[in-house]
Amino acid sequence: MGRMLQFAPLIGLMAVSACETMQGAGRDMQSAGALLTEQSANTQTQMGQTPGQPYVAPGGAAYGATGTAAPYSPGPGGF
Repeated sequence: MGRMLQFAPLIGLMAVSACETMQGAGRDMQSAGALLTEQSANTQTQMGQTPGQPYVAPGGAAYGATGTAAPYSPGPGGF
């Protein structure tokens, strides 16, 4: 019991540093997501599309224009 109490401050310090590390990782991911969103909007603008609008293939309908996904049909062998 005495030995466990001896390591309690070390374990507490490790727990606090792990929380700080996870917060930092969350902030990094959030920054990366914001940068990706900004870059994709810039690319859409350069392509002449309005950011946030569904992609329209040349000569085709917008992907997901009906609001539903394409029906799934398994290939040969049921895969």
